[in-house]
Amino acid sequence: MQQQINNNQSMANMTSENISPNLNHGAHEILDIHEVLGGTIIALDSYLMFDQHAKDPVLKDMIQRQRQFITNQYNTLVESFKTGKDPSQPTTSYKMAQSNDVIYGLTPSQPKHPATSVSEISDECISSHMLTSMKTIAGDMAKVAGEVNNPVARRVLQDSIPNYLEMAYEIFLYQNKNRYYQVPQFDQQDAVAMVNTYAQATMGIQQQNQTAMQHTNILQ
Repeated sequence: MQQQINNNQSMANMTSENISPNLNHGAHEILDIHEVLGGTIIALDSYLMFDQHAKDPVLKDMIQRQRQFITNQYNTLVESFKTGKDPSQPTTSYKMAQSNDVIYGLTPSQPKHPATSVSEISDECISSHMLTSMKTIAGDMAKVAGEVNNPVARRVLQDSIPNYLEMAYEIFLYQNKNRYYQVPQFDQQDAVAMVNTYAQATMGIQQQNQTAMQHTNILQ
């Protein structure tokens, strides 16, 4: 009994400095990263199916490029998660092929409805699934990265988020150019009013003086 108490006390006093890098994980962190990796596998498997059904060569090219990039990101996270050390292949930045031009306004289109057969699975449907998947992974990573205690795994997650957002934006641009994702606007008067709803924040004189004194102390 005394030995168990001593073991519990010893575990309670452990820090990241005396835990091997590959075991430097909290239980909550492990479960969260498992969820992220599982979601990434689902995305990769889905992209594999999408590639077989997509008709537009532009969309097929996007699927293949994004799938390769996601695979590399997945391998980097798995390696850092298992070893706790810097991965052999660091995170890189995704470069999208779409231009940043957005088409505004609405054009008449048929009402959307769920498909009733596989033959109805269109490029619009496929790209919508892709967009949802990339946004979901980015959101999950953002929630997890704020609570991961392993510094290497946290940095990999943190650096990966912009890439998934970039891929999501590339899919949005593709959908927008094909009128799958239309972007309505307010009229000019309402848009100006909404844009100017907020003003920049200012600090009071006392707060400004305190901030100036803190900066002065730091420089000294």
